[in-house]
Amino acid sequence: MFNYPQKFDVIVVGAGHAGCEAALASARIGLKTLLLTINADTAAQMSCNTAIGGVAKGQIVREIDALGGEMAKNTDATGIQFRILNRSKGPAVQSPRAQCDKKLYQFTMKHTIENQKNLYFKQAEVTEILTSKNKAIGIIAKPSIKFFGDMVIVTTGTFLKGLIHIGETTYNSGRSGEFAAMHLSDSLKKLGFTVGRLKTGTPPRVNGKTVNYSKCVKQPGDDPPTPFSHFTAKILQPQLPCWLTYTNKKTHKIIAENFHRAPLFSGQIKGIGTRYCPSIEDKVKKFPEKERHQIFLEPEGYNTEEIYCNGIATSLPYDVQFEMLKTIPGLEKCEIIRPGYAIEYDFCQPTQLKPTLETKIVENLFFAGQINGTSGYEEAGGQGIIAGINAASKIKGNPPLILRRDEAYIGVLIDDLVTKGVLDPYRMFTSRAEYRLLLRSDNADLRLMDYGYKYGLINKDVYGKFKKYREFVFKKNVKFKEDILPWTKKIVKYEIEIGQKYAGYIKRQIADVERFKKIEDKKIPEHINYSKIPGLLTESRHKLEQIRPVSVGQAARISGVTPADIGILMVWFAKNSKKSEKSFV
Repeated sequence: MFNYPQKFDVIVVGAGHAGCEAALASARIGLKTLLLTINADTAAQMSCNTAIGGVAKGQIVREIDALGGEMAKNTDATGIQFRILNRSKGPAVQSPRAQCDKKLYQFTMKHTIENQKNLYFKQAEVTEILTSKNKAIGIIAKPSIKFFGDMVIVTTGTFLKGLIHIGETTYNSGRSGEFAAMHLSDSLKKLGFTVGRLKTGTPPRVNGKTVNYSKCVKQPGDDPPTPFSHFTAKILQPQLPCWLTYTNKKTHKIIAENFHRAPLFSGQIKGIGTRYCPSIEDKVKKFPEKERHQIFLEPEGYNTEEIYCNGIATSLPYDVQFEMLKTIPGLEKCEIIRPGYAIEYDFCQPTQLKPTLETKIVENLFFAGQINGTSGYEEAGGQGIIAGINAASKIKGNPPLILRRDEAYIGVLIDDLVTKGVLDPYRMFTSRAEYRLLLRSDNADLRLMDYGYKYGLINKDVYGKFKKYREFVFKKNVKFKEDILPWTKKIVKYEIEIGQKYAGYIKRQIADVERFKKIEDKKIPEHINYSKIPGLLTESRHKLEQIRPVSVGQAARISGVTPADIGILMVWFAKNSKKSEKSFV
């Protein structure tokens, strides 16, 4: 076993969307950071579709950007079609989305990582977490290397014992064509973590040269395209259209006749799949009355003919996929480049995490991304930047960043995960946020750039310009200059109009937030002994012991904890407020 001679401050395991944001945040804060991945060529790979953003997800990307992350900038540099979704609806649900050039996105992010000061990027499969006295101290990687570090962040995506299904055929893979990580989840189990199994899937990709687009409906992007990042002045690269087509009765008949060969129904797949992004066979089975389902044909880049068939994720056998596609208008003569598949993988229940994303079981060990039961690049990136900031903050002795539910979709995401856990892959929606009128995509900078500056990810010059812009929006007698920030040239009038038009609703939500803060700010001692609080229901006592909420507000959101239990906690704290914490631990 070779002990690597350099010790690192932070070690990040996995270079997907969570890992890239975590490593960049840590390095930019000034810490020596090691980023490890099984295949260095696939850092920031867009494993499923080539889109960033969407409803609620677009808000998360803008929040990552406001905190000083990279996803929005990378999207602006590589996007081939930009759209604002729900433009005809209210501002709370309007969300940016962009198709990206798959390989350009991947290699642009890889180049950013390779050029980042304090960041060391290496190819190696991590097999074990090293601990001492219940603290993470490093990792073991193939081929027999020990890397030591003060903090470890695990961001393994779908690679933990990944198992691909295409009909009756199964094989281990992290994603199609790549090795799975077959040992790391065993290490996590030995450390005491509860490990479960989830499933997700992708559709077939076809050769665009074999698609008859005349039978499809053209779907252009916005003109002009709206950038994702607050720091992008204009999208300069050419834009490409997508195309819309539909399944039909013939398609559904072929699928239904092969239900017995579908891994999803035959019992072959054990993991729980995504509720909100079902496979085409699941749609046909659950909604037999529907005569058609839409399919978006999305180009994967400028220099490829590969088309992503969004809407028909499937794990049906190859021959069934072949016949199914031939029934779809425009795809009658299509050639499959890659078949659709399902993938099962290990994850850890996120109730084993603190709101900082540090694990409760092992100190200095953080989890981010799909290992926490989420789905989507955006949810992963949001967790990644928070894990990177908090790992760095712990080393520096600074307070952690815990975003509240009224501050960010990232706050809603993490609170949902650590408080409620997951039964199926978690996907963010605007409906999950109680204060979505406050958490708009247009005001992510106003909500979060203070934190980006505080934690060292937004530089002083940018922050100074941002403050002037904010003062103008809130009418503090500051003359507006269009060069304050690139993003403000498009948004300043819109921001002021929203503030005026929705003033009553915003005022009401702010009042709700103030009431929310009253119980959220009532902190619960970390080592409180709930068995010493009389009157709690047995189920509630068990849940409180398991989750260890940090505040009364978080306790109130735990499934199974009743309003009566919260009342008991409030009374107990009131009676013991003058006593030392030791009196009830």
